[in-house]
Amino acid sequence: MPVLELDDIQSGVLRPRPSPFAATYIILRIDDRKAGRELMRRLGNAVASAANPESPTRDTWVSAALTFQGLRALGVPAASLDTFPTPFVQGMAARAKLLRDVGQSSPEHWEKPLGTSEVHVVITAVSTDEALVQAALDRAKPALAEVPGVKAIWRQDCHVLKDEKEPFGFKDGISHPAIEGSGVPGTNPNEVPLKAGEFVLGQPDEMSNDPQIPQPEALGRNGSYIVFRKLHQCVAAFRQYLKANAADAADEELIAAKMMGRWRSGTPLSLSPEADRPEIGADPVRNNNFLFKADDAIGYKTPLGSHIRRMNPRDSDIAGIMRIHRMIRRGSGYGPPLHEGVLEDDGADRGLMFAFVGANIARQFEFVQSEWMNDGGFFGDDKERDPVSGDGEGPEAFNIPRRPIRRQLRGLSRFVVTRGGEYCFLPSLSALRWLGELRD
Repeated sequence: MPVLELDDIQSGVLRPRPSPFAATYIILRIDDRKAGRELMRRLGNAVASAANPESPTRDTWVSAALTFQGLRALGVPAASLDTFPTPFVQGMAARAKLLRDVGQSSPEHWEKPLGTSEVHVVITAVSTDEALVQAALDRAKPALAEVPGVKAIWRQDCHVLKDEKEPFGFKDGISHPAIEGSGVPGTNPNEVPLKAGEFVLGQPDEMSNDPQIPQPEALGRNGSYIVFRKLHQCVAAFRQYLKANAADAADEELIAAKMMGRWRSGTPLSLSPEADRPEIGADPVRNNNFLFKADDAIGYKTPLGSHIRRMNPRDSDIAGIMRIHRMIRRGSGYGPPLHEGVLEDDGADRGLMFAFVGANIARQFEFVQSEWMNDGGFFGDDKERDPVSGDGEGPEAFNIPRRPIRRQLRGLSRFVVTRGGEYCFLPSLSALRWLGELRD
């Protein structure tokens, strides 16, 4: 078991978010190098660490991440910039085709400044309610305010409500991997804890005892990468699709569950395939305690192409490589909910701000996004896409195994539209101070 330097690792890397919670994302642009360095120096004292999980403030924290353009704006030496991985250097917008951010999700339609060279620093504040988030930001004001040459250019306020449901109506935030040495238990008792290096740079990972990290070590060690995605959800279109393809209200819920792999309460189909049992969905000990292969290899309970089975295949036949693609996934809703039963779009912007944390953008986030979400080849059907979050391009069908004849849903459209995103580096607290001490 590794001994992690938790007091040097940002809280946002390892700590699960509280529930319910509110979050605010703020994007900063560095117009003056010296001002940016002063900001880093101050953030080194303002950002929360992953230590002291029992602290009264454990559910409130501020974290700071930088894009590649942000590191350049700070004047990080070229020899150091050259040690960062290609996906991070290029940025999310440049890799849109690989990610299947096409059509209405392509970068030319993104919400500015997302995807542009103006995004340098992303500040995230998290707490149990909006008042505490603002209080956390207020405490960080000495770091964020009065730094001429650094400008706030974008803000997104988010929330997870008491029922923990995202805009489509499904309970979210259920699954969190176990990480060696983190002190944070996983939510799936069947999952062996992952090597710390899958999330913390400078630690052994599932593939190597000495993985490469950005140099110098003072910059790379104890850092991580975080992928931000703003995803608009077409809630009315999703509801319309369910209604058009169902025999009645109960069938609507069954179709929705088959597409997601869980009932809206969070109850997995693996544990209750015929009907929702909300008491399971509400039980954190039971709602993630299941596997797929042992008694559902064909997908009679949980279809092979359903959302949760794609995002985390567990013990399926590809489980031999599954562990190197695991990542921490955190979502928080934004915008007003669409009123229950409404089938017409009200024009409001609503959806999820996603944060994916991992030490390898390419084999974690990008692989899952391109191969598991938008290709079915890994389970034997390369014509299927994720029925909930897929790109909606090409063959539009979703197969639901059943006896004696499978059910097939056709005419699936894109229910989730990318509004923007960024690849960011989460420096350690000591690395923030290292950045603050840079000199020309």
